[in-house]
Amino acid sequence: MKAWTFATLSATVLLTALAARTGAVPPVIAEAEARRLAAIEKVRGSVVAIFGRGGGGGGSGVLISPDGYALTNFHVVQPAGKFMKCGLADGVLYDAVLVGLDPVGDVALIKLLPQEPNKPFPFAAMGDSDKVRIGDWVLAMGNPFLLATDFTPTITYGLVSGVNRYQYPAGTILEYTDCIQIDASINPGNSGGPLFNLDGEIIGINGRGSFEKRGRVNSGVGYAISINQIKNFLGHLKGGLLVDHATLGAVVRTDEEGRLVVRQILESSDAHRRGLDVDDELVSFAGRPMTSVNQFKNVLGIYPKGWRLPLVYRRTDEERNTTTTHQVLVRLLGVGVDRQLEERQPRPIPGQPPEPPQPGQPRRPPGQPPTPPEDAEDKPEEKAPSPAAKFYEEKKGFANYYFNRLERDRLMAEVKKLGDFSGVGEAWRIEGERVQPVKDAFAAVVRQGQVRLTLGEQEYALEPLKPGESLTNLREPRDSGGLMAALYVWRRFLEKGPEGFEIDFHYGGYEPFYSDGTAPSRVDCEVLVAEHGPFYAKWYFRRTDGQLIGMETYTEKDHDPCEITFSDYRDVDGRKLPHRLEVRHAGKDFGIFVIKSHDLKTASDSKEKQP
Repeated sequence: MKAWTFATLSATVLLTALAARTGAVPPVIAEAEARRLAAIEKVRGSVVAIFGRGGGGGGSGVLISPDGYALTNFHVVQPAGKFMKCGLADGVLYDAVLVGLDPVGDVALIKLLPQEPNKPFPFAAMGDSDKVRIGDWVLAMGNPFLLATDFTPTITYGLVSGVNRYQYPAGTILEYTDCIQIDASINPGNSGGPLFNLDGEIIGINGRGSFEKRGRVNSGVGYAISINQIKNFLGHLKGGLLVDHATLGAVVRTDEEGRLVVRQILESSDAHRRGLDVDDELVSFAGRPMTSVNQFKNVLGIYPKGWRLPLVYRRTDEERNTTTTHQVLVRLLGVGVDRQLEERQPRPIPGQPPEPPQPGQPRRPPGQPPTPPEDAEDKPEEKAPSPAAKFYEEKKGFANYYFNRLERDRLMAEVKKLGDFSGVGEAWRIEGERVQPVKDAFAAVVRQGQVRLTLGEQEYALEPLKPGESLTNLREPRDSGGLMAALYVWRRFLEKGPEGFEIDFHYGGYEPFYSDGTAPSRVDCEVLVAEHGPFYAKWYFRRTDGQLIGMETYTEKDHDPCEITFSDYRDVDGRKLPHRLEVRHAGKDFGIFVIKSHDLKTASDSKEKQP
């Protein structure tokens, strides 16, 4: 997007005055106006007016895909409920269903139902909010005061007043991090609506503003959640999850020298396991330099729980008069949003009045059949279930489990492309060698209830589900984090899929995976998460092509997993299996294994030599 400086603005004002005097329109003015009008025309059809089915408030949103997914605010859908009515500029009122929730980030994803099968919705593309600069022109669109009874959005125009703003939690648990400050007018009802650049790209979702208390009029200070933050959570939202934001597990403060220093840290945190300790100085986090608590909170708040991100810290040894710099990958803890939602009752956001009630049933355009009025005192979804009800499934810990099953099954379809493993027999024999850091012969036999492994001269055996099996055995070989357990879970995953994990098996959204354990090797993935017996596991699918590229197996959730990267897939009896495994644990390489053969025994052939 072209950056407009204040010097450009001043020149524009002078040219406008000259045009008024001479009657001529300078080309730069005509070009700017044409660009603004073109952007409005391009995206206005994607703006959504949201209404609660029983009169429970309302707000705005924006469509981001042709199949009807739309972004809005958490505080818009919370009073509206699981089902809502959504109007577009085409004058049509659509039914919609809640998909995913981010209560801390104040974001929600909903899905509109088309009235004609397979008819695409108008939608807007998501831009790059990291490119937004102070002084850029922006367009805010939405439904202030629920005025648009014909569903056409109200459009305001203004400047970016600030970037990377941090807004402390307000009212409930809403925390705006790394947000965009604007002077384009937004008012109650604009909540959840899009902020566009002049290329017609979504750069934020409008959510908070400062208001003159008596007149509920915007004072020229509004805040939009950056679209790049939302992109980090979009997989979670599409998967029907109740999103949890990240915490490092440490308290940081700025010292008298202006350094950002760790004052407290949880010993159970991954950051502490990676070496971070009290009095260490944070240098950078997630690629951004750290010089203040505000910067730290801004960056931390835009990521989900469970992500691994690069952290650089500096340690000073005053006795030895030495300073060392350390670069690590840190798994982030969660803030516990599900618990907070249960414990805390929502309260109005200071500085922002509650959304006004729906002003009667929105008017449909000529030719559309009237919609009977609904009594706001009742629960209309119980008297007359929404057509969207078939797309909702209740499950603890999820905003809408129906959509999680959709995403889970989509990724499992990628697994099936590797072949049919349901016919694997009693034993699966793997042979090869460890080529790094030392050379060793390697062999493993993986059965349903037992794993036997040989590495060099050492032999290991494990019964994964044996009652009372020690953690020491579950984590063998030593320093692998549980390679035998991981091989057992891997086989179970390929052979049985979701049915093989009786505790949990769900889609986990987007997450980075580091193919060689270093920050530059980051691969953006989609994740499947499962629990079985004592094991918690994740599988990573590359977003660009759906390829299964790695897994993590935990013997305890708060300990380091066994990490395996899969590569060099080859055909084995009509199935595709990796012939190179890179195994890591606790930030260190355990070994690179080159597989010479996979022998998948048939059910009728249960005899095999021991490794």
